[in-house]
Parts: sequence; C-alpha cells; structure tokens
Amino acid sequence: MQSPTPDPEVNVVLHKLLPGVQSILGDHFIGMYLYGSLASGDFDRESDVDYVVVTDDALSNELVSALQAMHTRIATIDSWCATQMEGSYVPQGALRQYDLVHALHLHIDRGKGEQLKKMQLDSALLSRAWWGGWVLLRDSLREKGITLAGPAPRTLIDPVSPEELRQAALAILQGWAAQILDTPAEIDSRGYQSYTVLTLCRILYTLHNGSVATKPVAARWAQETLDPRWIPLIERAWIGRQNGGLKAEPHDVNETLEYIRYTLASSAITTESNVS
Repeated sequence: MQSPTPDPEVNVVLHKLLPGVQSILGDHFIGMYLYGSLASGDFDRESDVDYVVVTDDALSNELVSALQAMHTRIATIDSWCATQMEGSYVPQGALRQYDLVHALHLHIDRGKGEQLKKMQLDSALLSRAWWGGWVLLRDSLREKGITLAGPAPRTLIDPVSPEELRQAALAILQGWAAQILDTPAEIDSRGYQSYTVLTLCRILYTLHNGSVATKPVAARWAQETLDPRWIPLIERAWIGRQNGGLKAEPHDVNETLEYIRYTLASSAITTESNVS
C-alpha cells in the first residue's frame, strides 16, 4: 500500500490501521477495502473514511478486544481524520450475498470514544441513515472499492441488481426518514439537517435510476430533476454540512420535514411505476 487516497493525512492513518488489523487477525484476515466518498472521488473533511475488513469467519472475543484497543490507539493520532474512521468487520461468507440471518457484524462509528459493537447493518438505518446499508454497501464496495490489501472486491461480492438497490433505498426511507417526522428534534442541528436533505437526494436518485450516487451527484440530479421548490433547500444543505455544529434554522427544519413527505410520496409513485 503506497498512497491509497489523495489525502496525505488519511494515508498516514491508514498506514497504521491496516498493519494493526493484519497483525491482530493473522490468518483470519482476508482483505481490507475503502468505499464511499474516498472511492468515488468526492471526499472532503466533512466525510468519514469508510472501510470494510473481510475476515475468514466470525471473530472471537479475544480478537475483538484486541481490535478495540487498536482503534482506541488510532483515535489518538494527531490528525483530524483519526476519529473519522468508520468501518465494519465482515466474514467472507456473509459478504457475497445479502443474508438477513447473517447480517449482524462488528462495526465502529466515527467519533471520539466509539466502541466496536455488533449491529444489524440494516436495522441501524432506523437510528441513522447509514448509506452503508448492507445492500448499498456491497454495491459501492464491489463497483468502486479501493483495495488496501487482499483480492479484488468483485471476486468476493456477487452483483447487486437495480431492484435490490431500490428496495434497500426504500427501506431506509420508510425506516429512518419516516421516523424523523415523529421526532423532528433529531434534525435541530445544522449538520444532521443537512445530512438528511442530501441523503434524501441519494434515496430519490436510487429509486429513479436503480443505481447509487454520491452526495454531490445526487444533489445536482435532484436540483435538475425535482420540483424547483427544493433547489434552495438543497443548496443550503450543501453549505450547512460544513457548519455542522450550528443550530439549524427553523425554516430549514420545517422544509426538511416537507422534503421527507415529498420523498415518501414520490417513492410510492416511483415504486408503482417500476412494478408496472
């Protein structure tokens, strides 16, 4: 692994993370891959560093403890991206095809003090629209993943059909997005309100096109394709993600709730159209 990404600081952290993972896992290590904005070329300092480590099987408690200690050390590196690492540890057999029975895997979120935990990658969408929702993650990894070590991701993952992608996006919408209508205080921060708007753009893009787009691509598509009413909201969301710690403007919160309702209504029409 020379310089896997264009960002030198990310590369510094990866040069510590990969050897640490390989040393701990030993023969259990199959490969490590980047996906998401780093792989698509849309990475910036508001993005997380998405990665997947593929293992030969489920990991023992001893290995999990060793990995957690390593992640704690990684988070102390003097770099803005040291706490932006967000990764999953997935057995090789569970990666090839979507299998609800084997969808419980180790995951660590970005942020200070985060711990490795087992989570149902799809049920996690109910609390956060993680765009690594299992079906979408597999497609992103297979089609655009960056190999840090191991075989090419296409050899590990079966193709994901457009209909599978649409169903995954619809599940995110009907789970995570719909619940925000009942708990609008969730989007009081400008960062999460902006994230919500841009994720809705990505959901609509996938529902219409049967493929996955990055935030900027989906935002441009939405502004060019949807009702012009949403253009200002999307523009403010793109700016707002750079000031995530601020409080969202009440008007933007209300508009985001309306955008959720619009997306839910549009998804029903799009689903019926695809079925017919």
